[in-house]
Amino acid sequence: MAAETGAKTSAKTAAGGIDHEKQYLACIALTYREPWQAFETAETWAGLGGGGAARHCAAMALLEAKEYDRAAQRLEALAAALPTDHFPTPGDVLAQAANVWLLGGRPELALQAIDLALQYDPKRAAYLVDRGRILAEGGDHAGALSDLERALALDPNDDDAVAFRASALRHLGRRDEAMEVINQALTLNPANPSARLERGILRLKAGDRDGARADWLYAAQEHRGTPAGDAAQSRLQQMELGQK
Repeated sequence: MAAETGAKTSAKTAAGGIDHEKQYLACIALTYREPWQAFETAETWAGLGGGGAARHCAAMALLEAKEYDRAAQRLEALAAALPTDHFPTPGDVLAQAANVWLLGGRPELALQAIDLALQYDPKRAAYLVDRGRILAEGGDHAGALSDLERALALDPNDDDAVAFRASALRHLGRRDEAMEVINQALTLNPANPSARLERGILRLKAGDRDGARADWLYAAQEHRGTPAGDAAQSRLQQMELGQK
């Protein structure tokens, strides 16, 4: 099938060129259904002048195939080759690489990538949120809190940043503040899975097992397959076993 797609692409190229925007959208859609086929298609397309779009689709296919290291390496290489005025920017691609490294359990490499992204735009709130999450994953909750507060100064309505700030406060032993902050996150977005996960943890620590179960059940059911949803499911299972 991938070879057939490549043959069709070659024919269209010979006939007058590829609609790269349409090809990119089709390639990305394919990554979710058949990641290895999408990878082969992207590699063929790259050889036909697909440029950064084809390379990005190949990296996304590797991500969907759970080849996290390979995907992150390709994203970093792509970022290094992009001009600064490209869309997406090199910083955005590096931030994406950082998140892929984190998915693969490599927080040290994720931190290197997000630090490079911040060199492109030190005041990009999204990059600061990403670095906060990465620092927290590595156990640096004070550093995470600092980055998250800087991000919220730039974008006070980022409910993810508010939820992660609550988590950092909890880890630093500031549970009362953390509960106030997590309720702010849920006021901004009652469906935020990270906020539901965090409030469940805080509720359980306060002795509210029913409240914790309700938050985790929501996150696990409504956001199945996401990191927060999976973590909530794990918490529910631990609760059933009588663990905290």
